[in-house]
Amino acid sequence: MKVLSENRKAHFNYQILEKYEAGIALNGQEVKSIKLGRINLMGSYVIIRNSEVYLIGASVPPYQPKNAPSDYDPQRTRKLLLRKTEIDYLLGKSQQKGLTMIPLKVYTNNGKIKVEFGLGKGKKMFDKRETIKKRETEKEMKRELKIRG
Repeated sequence: MKVLSENRKAHFNYQILEKYEAGIALNGQEVKSIKLGRINLMGSYVIIRNSEVYLIGASVPPYQPKNAPSDYDPQRTRKLLLRKTEIDYLLGKSQQKGLTMIPLKVYTNNGKIKVEFGLGKGKKMFDKRETIKKRETEKEMKRELKIRG
């Protein structure tokens, strides 16, 4: 499993409750571009419309910019491929107040491009500060152990 892109801010801004893996419907040139690691998940999210799951806001630049079709949209909405039971479960969960679906990473699995997204709850400002404090104390502890050891 080779990770092609990761949304690092997702774990900082959201408390991830559950994770899901989905296939993604792409064009030929988008596959080539993503396999080069040229996908940006920042600011993207997952929604459910008419019992179908979509990835919105993910940017995939064209593989060959000078050879791209004139109507190519790097920000286009892409369909995610999930089982019907998973979609029904996610539809029920996403109706709950405060829960959103955020893409976490894009990777290859047996030659196929997969998206891992999480069902998350937004963190408050004080939760983010607490995360930063915890990270800083862990860094200092590691630093002290290296000096003594």
